[in-house]
Amino acid sequence: MNTKNAVVTGSSRGIGQAVAQEFAKAGYNLVINSRNADELSASKEEILKAADDAVEVVTFPGDTSQEDVCKGLIDIAEKKLGDLDVLVNNAGVNGPEKNTTEISSSEWDEVLDINLKGSFFCSREAIKKMLSQTKTLYSSNYSIINISSVHQTTPMPLAVPYAASKGGMEMLTKTLALEVADKGIRINAIAPGAIATMMNIDILQDEKKKKEEENKIPMHRIGEPSEIAKVAVFLASADASYITGATFYVDGGLTLVS
Repeated sequence: MNTKNAVVTGSSRGIGQAVAQEFAKAGYNLVINSRNADELSASKEEILKAADDAVEVVTFPGDTSQEDVCKGLIDIAEKKLGDLDVLVNNAGVNGPEKNTTEISSSEWDEVLDINLKGSFFCSREAIKKMLSQTKTLYSSNYSIINISSVHQTTPMPLAVPYAASKGGMEMLTKTLALEVADKGIRINAIAPGAIATMMNIDILQDEKKKKEEENKIPMHRIGEPSEIAKVAVFLASADASYITGATFYVDGGLTLVS
């Protein structure tokens, strides 16, 4: 009988929903999260379709840029599911497509707060919970996975807040991983390239733009959310027991030529 539990933020659609579905298929109980309660309920139904009847999915609407929401996510995981085994920090926004001189402080704050500060808050609370559960050092039982972007290392013109937030996530991943490496908690990141989600809807719906994007990618195609999700489940598994502080680029080779 499965006893593993995971929290996935930003899981009402796209990569987050695909990650939650893949964990559900693997037998994990879940807490899923989004700012939109209606979208989250619909996502729960889709996730349950992919899962075994024994899997439990708990919804927790809220904005993870808010500290109390992050605390609440981990609290409800404990109350409803028990021990916490995996946290996936996926919640994120692109932010404005503007020149730096046109970006307001509120636009900067929104992107950094959701993409980076929220990931820190959720990680901090998850680490507290995991440390309270850990009984054996070097067991590598617990996993935190940050969904970053190729733009943590590749500059993205007209997207300074986004690129800065993802650059910060790379160092957040490495630093936290080093801090808890001997505590049975592994922390890694996944850096997707162009993926077929609502964030890229303008490219997906324009054949010319889509072709241009595909031509930039060595594999000449845009990736699917499920291809990110499968890597997340691997990183949470015992097969990845000696991996921490790493970023896996899932980008069709994009960073090889960027």
